[in-house]
Amino acid sequence: MSFIKNPGRFAGLLYVLTSIVGFFAMGYVPSKLIVHGNAAATANNIAANETLFRLGIAGELIGMTGFIFVAVALYDLLKGVNRRHASLMVTLIVVSIPIAFLNELNSIAALVLVRGADFLSVFEKPQREALAMLFLNLHHHGFVVAEIFWGLWLFPLALLVYRSRFLPRFLGVWLALAGFAWVILSLTGILLPQYQDKVFTFTQPAFFGELAFMFWLLIKGAKPPALDAAASSRL
Repeated sequence: MSFIKNPGRFAGLLYVLTSIVGFFAMGYVPSKLIVHGNAAATANNIAANETLFRLGIAGELIGMTGFIFVAVALYDLLKGVNRRHASLMVTLIVVSIPIAFLNELNSIAALVLVRGADFLSVFEKPQREALAMLFLNLHHHGFVVAEIFWGLWLFPLALLVYRSRFLPRFLGVWLALAGFAWVILSLTGILLPQYQDKVFTFTQPAFFGELAFMFWLLIKGAKPPALDAAASSRL
């Protein structure tokens, strides 16, 4: 079956591709380069793997841009359930995108410091490394801010899926749990950052709700039933 002819499968394909890019940029690259608590080792890793670091920056920009199209594809799939909820879903995810884009300036600043441009010669190497680590930490906290919207957009999505009748209701419940998990993780990172890793570990089962949803769409697909004019006017 064509991905284009099945709006659910098309949305799932976009969702999966965007998530793969996002995992590479936000998961794989930091795990290879950032040594927590060790500015010198982190700076050395970035300097030795500058291309990988730059690919991470590009991946985050591409991934967040791609999510605009994911949101639009999901809107097209679910707008027949409730147009207002679908619009709210798109609005909440789109709000997080400029935050993530601006946040990449922190990574770029860290790279400039590691490379040691001429105008930075007034700083000693350990000072540049410490500043680079500061910007990488700010980059992390930028995502902590964005995470609250990564959770909030899942609530209208969960409600739409639950009420859709052409998608399993358990996916709607799971997505709502994932939304709560993202919001809790964001607030923990702001209020009690020392517990953020523990909270992330405990909420892992909830986060799998997004994975289940995207792969259900990719594999099973979904096609909303045709609505008559009277039903459409009530949405």
